[in-house]
Amino acid sequence: MNTVRTVSDTKKDFYLAFPKPVNQVYRRVVDELLVEIHLLKVNQTFVYDAIFALGFVTTFDRFTVGYKPETDRFAVFHALCSALQFDSDRIRQDAATMSDLATRSTNEIKPLLTNLDSGINLEPLSGQLHMIANKENFKYSRLLGVGLYALLEISNPEDIADNAKREEVLKLVGETLKFGSDRLLKDIDLYRSNLDKIEQARQMIADMVEAERKKRSQKEAASVSSATAESATETPETKA
Repeated sequence: MNTVRTVSDTKKDFYLAFPKPVNQVYRRVVDELLVEIHLLKVNQTFVYDAIFALGFVTTFDRFTVGYKPETDRFAVFHALCSALQFDSDRIRQDAATMSDLATRSTNEIKPLLTNLDSGINLEPLSGQLHMIANKENFKYSRLLGVGLYALLEISNPEDIADNAKREEVLKLVGETLKFGSDRLLKDIDLYRSNLDKIEQARQMIADMVEAERKKRSQKEAASVSSATAESATETPETKA
């Protein structure tokens, strides 16, 4: 009899693969990804595709900018994939395929995502979009939504930066792919808001580190200045 893996199993596997403490700024990001993707994978309606991979990689990469040391950042991603029983190289490769496609086909991504009868054929994206739209009980996920958003952001950044245009195109995407737009809009708004929050947290820590560095430098300079002054006031007899 097959036993369904628990969240605890997945977390245990992650910490076996990455035994170091996760940097405190990024600990919540890693924990939420572990739980979120675990729950997706144990759902029988979940189907992996390269759009999901792009959402996974984009979320991880954007939320772990500044992770030090950089080698640990790569190790954390590998441990995440290992614990979730994914091939990290395949995830990266599938995400890169989607990203490269969006970069090369800037004028075709939006028309394709908003109208599957547009006549545009961009494989493997076109086939995956048709599968999503036509699959009964398709399991939408936040990371799939981020993947779709990333395709639009790469191919048409100016429209995506505009609130009204972004909302309009995301509504069309949700309707075209038949999973609705309400959750997609909420997920992308939360994604963008959380990016701002983690950037503020990184900046706050950077400011604290810089303030501490300046304080230490000033203390060292004052100590040197004091020692120099004492040396200058010493008499020859005292020095002797």
